[in-house]
Amino acid sequence: MRKLTAGLFMSLDGVVESPNLWQFDSFDEELGVEMTAMITRVDTVLLGRVGYEQWAGYWPNAEHDDPFGAFINPVEKFVASRTLNGDLAWQNSTLIPGDLNEFVTNLKNTEGGEISVVGGISLVRQLLFAGLLDSLTVMTHPVIAGVGRHLFEPTDPVTRLTLQTSLLTSRGNALLTYGLRTD
Repeated sequence: MRKLTAGLFMSLDGVVESPNLWQFDSFDEELGVEMTAMITRVDTVLLGRVGYEQWAGYWPNAEHDDPFGAFINPVEKFVASRTLNGDLAWQNSTLIPGDLNEFVTNLKNTEGGEISVVGGISLVRQLLFAGLLDSLTVMTHPVIAGVGRHLFEPTDPVTRLTLQTSLLTSRGNALLTYGLRTD
């Protein structure tokens, strides 16, 4: 069975939205090495509609020597959306047909590398609370963003997680990878 993973940048106050506004002064070499290792295991990505629209407008035109662009442009991409329809313009992008959880369950049972959720806060939340996410990496930067969407909400159900790995970088980024607790 393929592993479904997700990774999100987060501020100390829990903001995960628009990390491009607050993360780059603390981005360091160790974080880059870890992110490179993460994407080398991935051959399929899942995106939400908002993430797809933002990234499809940027990454196809990014510098050719950008390592993330070299990864994200050719990789197989599945997009979860209730409003997009038809063919998607960004190469190797396909709308997820039907029920998301059923699609992801079936996708996990195919051959291949890791499947990673990128560019979708709602998507990460839905898959986590459906019990489909095998690991969630939170890359916490030493910054208080103040404004923006949080990953978790006060009405979320109690969900127990198990710490799988941890790393603290030289600039104070904490990379914590959690899995769902099964007991």
